[in-house]
Amino acid sequence: QVQLVESGGDLVEPGGSLRLSCKVSGNIGNLYIIGWYRQAAGKERELVGRITSDGNTDYPESQKGRFTVSRDNVRKVVYLQMNALKPEDTAAYSCNFRDLSSGETYWGQGTQVTVSS
Repeated sequence: QVQLVESGGDLVEPGGSLRLSCKVSGNIGNLYIIGWYRQAAGKERELVGRITSDGNTDYPESQKGRFTVSRDNVRKVVYLQMNALKPEDTAAYSCNFRDLSSGETYWGQGTQVTVSS
C-alpha cells in the first residue's frame, strides 16, 4: 500500500505562482512513476507532469515551460511548481503513484487550485 497526501492548493491571482506538495508513504519500492494530474470542472483529468524513480521528468507539450515537477527523497515529497498561472489552470490537482513492478496505482485525495482575480 502507498499513501499520497497533497497540499498547497490555494486561491491565487493570474500570473502568480504556487507550489503543491505530494507526501508519499508506505511500500514505495524502487521502480515507480509519480505523476501530477488535474481535473477542471466538467473536463477530463489530464496529466500535468511526472517524475520517475530515477529522477527523470516529462511533461505534456501543453504544460512545458510553466510547470516543474521535483522531489525531495529524504522527506519523500514530490512537488509541482506552477508559475505564470492562468484562470484555465483552475482545477483539482492530484498525485498518482504507479508501481512499475506490480502495476498497482494509488491516488491522493487532491488539492484545489483556483486562479482568479
